[in-house]
Amino acid sequence: MTNALLGPVEVRELAERLDVSPTKKLGQNFVIDPNTVRKIVRLAGVGADDAVIEIGPGLGSLTLGITEVGADVTAIEIDSRLAAELPNTIRAMQPEAAERFRVIHTDALDLATDQLAGLPAQPTALVANLPYNVSVPILMHLLELIPTLDRGLVMVQAEVGYRIAAGPGSREYGAPSAKATWYGEWGIAGTVSRRIFWPVPGVDSVLVSYERRAESLGTEAERVLTFELVNAAFAQRRKMIRQALQPVLGAEHAVAIIEQAGIAPTARAEQLHITDFLAIARSRAAAELR
Repeated sequence: MTNALLGPVEVRELAERLDVSPTKKLGQNFVIDPNTVRKIVRLAGVGADDAVIEIGPGLGSLTLGITEVGADVTAIEIDSRLAAELPNTIRAMQPEAAERFRVIHTDALDLATDQLAGLPAQPTALVANLPYNVSVPILMHLLELIPTLDRGLVMVQAEVGYRIAAGPGSREYGAPSAKATWYGEWGIAGTVSRRIFWPVPGVDSVLVSYERRAESLGTEAERVLTFELVNAAFAQRRKMIRQALQPVLGAEHAVAIIEQAGIAPTARAEQLHITDFLAIARSRAAAELR
């Protein structure tokens, strides 16, 4: 087994040969430290039995760390040059892993069910260095799109990571936190030095872990309405929810629907768990039936 990973020299040589300059527009910062790659893979807990989906593999630094432990990897890459070169990199550095790797050339936000239908196995884990500028939308899209994802570990901008993992009542808690909790439990698994990236970013990064709930909180229709309530509540987070939720619940019925759900109308968005928003969604649905 080759056990070859990309270091600083290999990353820069690859980038130069492909005429690739990391772009801020695509949120590209390439990982150049093999030790960090192995740490991420270890914390993700993936191995030979896992089907991993990776977003934004870039030159393949993290990809090689995942294939090194025997996992099957499907990489989603928006850059055509990088997407075309990735299979070559895998074959050159870990030839025994080539048959366990494939790349889908698309924007992760446009990834669709039919593109995943032909995979040898549906993804069970997400391991990725997510683009800073679209990390939350990508996460939400994947969680909705791939119900087989039972765990994950993503590297994101520290500010975003703390927001995703935040609980009610904390300063960082917001709409992304509440929505993420619909799908499972989130936590901060570790921090990452800026020095492991090329180019060195101007912000710190953290590793965020995810474990899917054994059972869904509600139906798809309930999720859609719950997320609508979350958006409305945090759009006016300084207001009491009896005011903030009026655009969704109606000015005349908001207080009654909220009270029927067992929630104080004077509460504010940052005090409510996702199950509280779900209770309000169910209360509204029940009111429409009466």
